[in-house]
Amino acid sequence: MFSSLSERLSKSLRKIVNKGRLTESNIKETIREVRKAFLEADVTLSVIKQFIENVTKKSIGYEINQSLTPGQEFIKIVRNELISTIGAKNNNLNLAIRPPAVILIVGLQGVGKTTTVAKISKWIKDKYKKKILITSTDVYRAAAIKQLEILSNQIDIDFYLSNINQKPIEITEEAIKHAKLKLYDILLIDTAGRLHIDKTMMNEIQQIQNFSKPIETLLVVDSMMGQDAINMAKSFNEYLSISGIILTKTDSDSRSGIALSMRYITEKPIKFIGTGEKLTNLEIFHPERIADKILGMNKVISIIQDIEEKINQSHVKNLTNKLKKGHDFNLNDFLIQIKEMKKIGGLNYFIDKFSHDKMVYNNLLLGNDKNTLNKIEAIIYSMTPKERNNPVIIKGSRKRRIALGSGTQIQDINKLLKNFDNIKKIMNKIKNNGIGRMIRNIKNILPRCF
Repeated sequence: MFSSLSERLSKSLRKIVNKGRLTESNIKETIREVRKAFLEADVTLSVIKQFIENVTKKSIGYEINQSLTPGQEFIKIVRNELISTIGAKNNNLNLAIRPPAVILIVGLQGVGKTTTVAKISKWIKDKYKKKILITSTDVYRAAAIKQLEILSNQIDIDFYLSNINQKPIEITEEAIKHAKLKLYDILLIDTAGRLHIDKTMMNEIQQIQNFSKPIETLLVVDSMMGQDAINMAKSFNEYLSISGIILTKTDSDSRSGIALSMRYITEKPIKFIGTGEKLTNLEIFHPERIADKILGMNKVISIIQDIEEKINQSHVKNLTNKLKKGHDFNLNDFLIQIKEMKKIGGLNYFIDKFSHDKMVYNNLLLGNDKNTLNKIEAIIYSMTPKERNNPVIIKGSRKRRIALGSGTQIQDINKLLKNFDNIKKIMNKIKNNGIGRMIRNIKNILPRCF
């Protein structure tokens, strides 16, 4: 569902991610590409307009975080705006009510309501271990009641049998009485598919809602419907006061505009997404995960978050201040940065994140060893204070002593000193831009993200 939008956005944002400076020009150029990507994904125009306005306002003149490159900071702004658009937080089912808690499932015909009822029932049963009853009020579609009965047997959940000679409101009344009598925790009611422009059918479902007083009224939406789904959802919400939305068929090749538009336009949270035909193919809708998926940067975003959360900002400021005062970057400073990197997870972390990329293995300081940072630490700890402050004095006999003390080879010492010399040149150029530039430029330590 998100593949085409993800591909287009990733291509647009890739151009700006390694920019050393964000300017109004390169920001606007990237935002134009983002707008085109949204239009192609069939995102509603009002959503695109608001999204672009917010990103522009937050990125132009924005004070960049010291631990990130400006390009990464821009991506973070885009990601946060995406999360805000599709739902700032995950809204789970509200089951905090005196049993039986009634959940009403509504929607058009053919969107997958009946299967979704079974999926949600199984999900609740597995997650909360509740006693669940399901029933069908669809007396219009041939074999609809039988279909739900078969599905309920497959997932071992009780089914209240109705028949096509009953009225939907009668089935609702009897099912609620039965649920109370047998002490069920939850009653899920499947309803007949109906067009939102059919007033008779909409009045019927309104009557069912008024009587059953559901704790949740969930609208099932086919993700392949496109813009038509927005008007449909608005109409259902006017009649029924929807509490949440379930998107089905998200494993299809449908455009992703509906996911971006639905929450913003209806102001109702997307609670679940159907990811396949199996009864286990139902997932909670996590805005953060969807935003990362849309951006195609799940791994990069998690790295940015870890850098922000785990890097000691006081160490960053101390090193930056030293460099500003003309302090020469030495192995003691480097050792501190190695320790900070280990907090994130070390090179293991980056190898695991980008194990598919051969560049990861080609750019490590000491070869393909996953314990590289531990090895670097051991080498530096085997040096004298004088050698750490002035690595240039480390020659033949000193190298042999350090190698013996650290349990490494002389070639490891040589490789570290050579790479440290390159790192030192980069660090000595840093004046006012903080440690973020080091994170971006030291490619021997951090593999390229793109």
